[in-house]
Amino acid sequence: MTRPFLLGLTGSIGMGKSTTASMFADLGVPVWDADATVHRLYARGGAAVAPIAAAFPAAVVAGEVDRAALKQLLEADKQALFQLESIVHPLVAADRAAFIASHASAQVILLDIPLLFETGADAVCDATLVVTAPPEVQRARVLARPGMTEAQLALILARQMPDAEKRARASYVIETASLEQTRAAVQDLLAKLTRP
Repeated sequence: MTRPFLLGLTGSIGMGKSTTASMFADLGVPVWDADATVHRLYARGGAAVAPIAAAFPAAVVAGEVDRAALKQLLEADKQALFQLESIVHPLVAADRAAFIASHASAQVILLDIPLLFETGADAVCDATLVVTAPPEVQRARVLARPGMTEAQLALILARQMPDAEKRARASYVIETASLEQTRAAVQDLLAKLTRP
């Protein structure tokens, strides 16, 4: 039996990744979302709560990971990030593997991973897709988000791989300047990937 084609989706903040992922979902493609997985792992009863509580007791409040408290701990101790990643990455990888196994009959599975290249998760993908938009479009989208500031945007961009580098490493690139253009590109790519 053939296994599903694994397409890794990534893109910098404000490039239209979530919108693009939902377009694949609308076309019947199972979408695994790395961010949603981490939220589930951090929630009450999530698999990451107990090991994070053991490593960082102050980061767990009322049975769930307090993301603000965790962020403060990570900012105060640069080594803490490596410890956190050693707890969370294997749990995320196990969740991803279970998702792929549960959708074994799909032709294509989309893996929505914000830090696809940065974490090396592209190694499990058959191909990668980067969504991109002109810098001024990206800025306008991000700054329109509630509570977002120029300083926060600069900090986020500094932590992410530059857009040009992502595009250079990608198997496919979709420009997300307009919804119509993005939807057409998603349909074209899916047709190409599912062609017998």
